[in-house]
Amino acid sequence: MPTATAIAHPNIALCKYWGKRDRALNLPAVPSLSLTLAPFSTTTTVEWGASRDELMLNGRPGTAEESRKVFAVLDLFDSWRPRARVVTQNDFPTAAGLASSSSGFAALVLAGAKAAGQARTVEELSVFARRGSGSASRSLFGGWAEWRAGERGDGLDSYAFEIAAANHWDVRMLVAIFDAGPKEVSSRDGMNHTQETSPFYPAWVSSAPHDLPAAKAAIRARDLEALGKVMERSALRMHACMMAADPPVIYWKSGSVWAQEVVRSLRSKGIPCAWTMDAGPNVKVLVEAEHAEVVRAKLAVVAERVHVLEPGGPARLVEPG
Repeated sequence: MPTATAIAHPNIALCKYWGKRDRALNLPAVPSLSLTLAPFSTTTTVEWGASRDELMLNGRPGTAEESRKVFAVLDLFDSWRPRARVVTQNDFPTAAGLASSSSGFAALVLAGAKAAGQARTVEELSVFARRGSGSASRSLFGGWAEWRAGERGDGLDSYAFEIAAANHWDVRMLVAIFDAGPKEVSSRDGMNHTQETSPFYPAWVSSAPHDLPAAKAAIRARDLEALGKVMERSALRMHACMMAADPPVIYWKSGSVWAQEVVRSLRSKGIPCAWTMDAGPNVKVLVEAEHAEVVRAKLAVVAERVHVLEPGGPARLVEPG
């Protein structure tokens, strides 16, 4: 039976994605920009032509909802496809705001295309990955990637593309962990609830696209101070939009605020760094490599643990054996 294995890295959005213009197709209301991060990774094997559809996730059978999403993506390759067995493993916490779905669905579509014997463009694979998880559209690419919102109703113009390679800028992303467990409110549920009930949501949608040109210019110039302003503004506006929902969606914990204070204190002492947060309490801090150890040590005082990550490469197939 045709079998293929792929590895992909998660990504962290610097200009945030929050809200959908089409839920069925997972089309974003706003464009976004991210950094793919190593060594965190997901390894996924797809066996095309198994006896039944089966998902194994991190050593356990997938839930009904997890399986539904995975096999719905494989259906995009062939609506009359044979049964498939999918085995996927993350080497970092799942569902804790660390973008495990981004690497998971990126690896799935790459391995799925190979197992199915289909030659797909990276744009097509990005569209397929987006259907499983919006952020997965970006994890097919290494380094810095943009995910365009698109305008078409069928979503075929909503895919990601690389704007700078992993080796463009010697930076580190420090992930300060305050809670590695699953979130009480999933990103998908939190996003839909915010869109339905937050009075700040229209302002978020109208303002978010303006962050991308400034972020891309800062990345091209390797200007951390300029990029940091955009990163923090985007994160604060996204979380403010959530907090204004009814009832509010609050992912922050006390440690989240402590980490932000650490960043501000370091900046006041001349160390360029900037924070961001996704749908979870853990704080990610971008810093140039030469300052990474100083920042890590300061964050370690307030966090349970701190991971030091670097720009990662694109999703890739793993040769058998």
